[in-house]
Amino acid sequence: MTASTGTIKLACKGVWKLFGDHAERVLAETGGAPDDDALRASGVIGAVRDADLEVHEGEIFIIMGLSGSGKSTLVRCLSRLIEPTAGEVLFEGRDLLKANERELMDIRRHKMGMVFQHFALLPHLSVLGNVAFPLEIQGVDRATREARAAEMIELVGLKGREDYYPRELSGGQQQRVGIARSLAVGPDIWFLDEPFSALDPLIRREMQDEFLRLQSVLKKTIVFITHDFDEAIRLADRIAIMQDGAIIQTGTPEEVVTRPATSYVAEFTRDVPRAKVVSAGVLARPGTPGPVVVPAAARIGEVAAQVFDQEQPVGVADADGTPIGVLHRQDVLDILLGREPRR
Repeated sequence: MTASTGTIKLACKGVWKLFGDHAERVLAETGGAPDDDALRASGVIGAVRDADLEVHEGEIFIIMGLSGSGKSTLVRCLSRLIEPTAGEVLFEGRDLLKANERELMDIRRHKMGMVFQHFALLPHLSVLGNVAFPLEIQGVDRATREARAAEMIELVGLKGREDYYPRELSGGQQQRVGIARSLAVGPDIWFLDEPFSALDPLIRREMQDEFLRLQSVLKKTIVFITHDFDEAIRLADRIAIMQDGAIIQTGTPEEVVTRPATSYVAEFTRDVPRAKVVSAGVLARPGTPGPVVVPAAARIGEVAAQVFDQEQPVGVADADGTPIGVLHRQDVLDILLGREPRR
């Protein structure tokens, strides 16, 4: 994972998606900001409401929310698979809403990769054929596209299964084919809509491991939808939480869990084990450390055993190795027990 700094790869500003007759008129008549009463009175559904976000190059940006919160609709607006009713969608500084159909098709074919919950593999094509298919659509010659497909198949751990058909693969293997296919075009941005939610828990964990491994190699800019907070805190650099079509908080997993912006976010994150998200740096106090030092970015759950094994407080250092304080046993214990550390 990467810090959320640097070049903004994708952004949206004031994006609305209203479903129903006269959606544009409803926006115009309400000054571009219809409230719940105005939407109900007009019979229009506000699937996405005045959404703003920025996704930085190389980060994993996760969009979360309950079913019906608008997260999938927002992602389809970001890729213009559906047309926003209003707003701007900026990809590499360019407003996608001003691109014509041919330009948009070119961007999707060459710069965007997409993976969805349902694998949507072509049953009559082999693994190699499925992965090479987007390149065939681009007009890439057979030798080149099959060579590229073979590279992606090896990357996702399916080497040796190039000639298998989807029906001969497990669910996890089929999802790997879908991932390889989306990567074949070398996308600049990668959209994933609940890609692992249809998988059994063990396979899902394996696919998360695989996803993190791929990201460590490829350094893609990723927009990832999930409703599973455990998955989000494991994968995300930053999280946006949606409610009723609106983005109500954006931040790191630690910020969202420890400093919820609304009562809804607090309830949404209530059962998240704090030891999985609170970092050593947040708990560091002034003091003289013993011989053991842990990174400030390490989660408390990862370093708890080290803290309890030492008689002296454990040191905490930033990414450059500069000491920033110490961890005390009692503070770590409080986090493990779900209590606020005493200050």
